[in-house]
Amino acid sequence: MKECISKVLDILEKQSNLEKTRKVDVPQKDRMLAITKETGELLNIILRLRDAKNILEIGTSTGYSTIWCAEAIYERSGKIITIENNPGKIKRASKNFQNAQISDIITIKEGNAIDILNELKIDEKNNEFFDFVLIDADKENIMQYFDLILPMVTIGGIVVTDNMLYPEKYREEMGKFSNHLKKNTSVRTTTVSIGNGEEITFKIK
Repeated sequence: MKECISKVLDILEKQSNLEKTRKVDVPQKDRMLAITKETGELLNIILRLRDAKNILEIGTSTGYSTIWCAEAIYERSGKIITIENNPGKIKRASKNFQNAQISDIITIKEGNAIDILNELKIDEKNNEFFDFVLIDADKENIMQYFDLILPMVTIGGIVVTDNMLYPEKYREEMGKFSNHLKKNTSVRTTTVSIGNGEEITFKIK
């Protein structure tokens, strides 16, 4: 891993750990709410195994997960579209991408995720375009996000959804989402107990 990338990841990991242990007081809207390091490593390996090149991310936050993904695809000229609604977090993420020297492969789309996903879906070039998607956004709209995304995922593409098990306050909502996936005959899906719990969904048709 390039030093510029590992350095930024280390800084963000320390900040995230401080927030999780409540050693710093950060307003809710400014919290990283990042994936764990173990999840980042998992995403990175999946991307390499899949030889992914076109990535969509719902929920940029400050860019920690985006950087883990970018590191896996950078040398293969991959591209990432990441969606975030918080201008403050977009500013922080942009700086982190610059420091990690990966800005050239990342496009940040600012705004409401459902609106942006609808715009992407309308564009015919995005039909079965993304070979990897990460969903790490508000849980209230999780099923709608997935249903909008699925037509844009390639056959053999992978969708990973964070927070399936933790925080516990989301378990009921995420349980409904898991059942929703299991009823979809075009995918195979499983929950793994890495990090906050990851749903790994594979599109078969």
